Amino acid sequence: MTEIRLHTDGGPLVWNATVHRDLAEAFTSVGLDESTKVVILTGTGEDFCASIDRASFREAVRGWDVTWFEGRRMLTSLWEIDVPVISAINGPALIHSELAVMADVVLACPTTVFADKAHFVSGVVPGDGVHIVWTELLGPTRGRYFLLTGTEIDAAEALRLGVVHEIHSPDALSTRAWELAADMARHPLPVLRYTRTALSMRWRRTVADELSHGLAVEGLGQYAQGHVARTNGGA
Repeated sequence: MTEIRLHTDGGPLVWNATVHRDLAEAFTSVGLDESTKVVILTGTGEDFCASIDRASFREAVRGWDVTWFEGRRMLTSLWEIDVPVISAINGPALIHSELAVMADVVLACPTTVFADKAHFVSGVVPGDGVHIVWTELLGPTRGRYFLLTGTEIDAAEALRLGVVHEIHSPDALSTRAWELAADMARHPLPVLRYTRTALSMRWRRTVADELSHGLAVEGLGQYAQGHVARTNGGA
């Protein structure tokens, strides 16, 4: 089993330009590791990801082509991990919460809260995957409301809606994730790979069809506000 523990300097993850770039590489690397039979995705400390460093995306000249390139690969590389993925959501997931709920098994603790504070409520078009994942999980109507208002969904409500599958105390969360992973890992690697592929086919097609366009219109929204350069090369 392989655990991907998100963090910034050993503490809760702060979303920034480096994270945006590195996650695709991390997911791809884990997906290619033949010794990995189950992946656990979790955070550090009391938050899964609750804050964002917006300035990091503007400190260097960064055309939207870079964000488009990285954004597509971040989600597709997570779906292309060909073994079961378990998420252990250790606290509030307010920034890119879609990553936390894309797993095959989603565990949470009582302090877990889901919201999208990174996009529309902050003046950003929600086109980089949140629009796909949350409208699918919550339904199109509630999904739109969720993304447009920044409303929060606590762990108990997420369990009722089927977004979360189990709730455990912070102390028991990791133990339960590893228990489930060990049980799944009893199966041969080909069975795990084929099962993950069978269960994720529809998601992979949807992401392939819709993510690129979503990122494009998000970029247009950023251009309209003067937040990004025309292209990475300035041409």
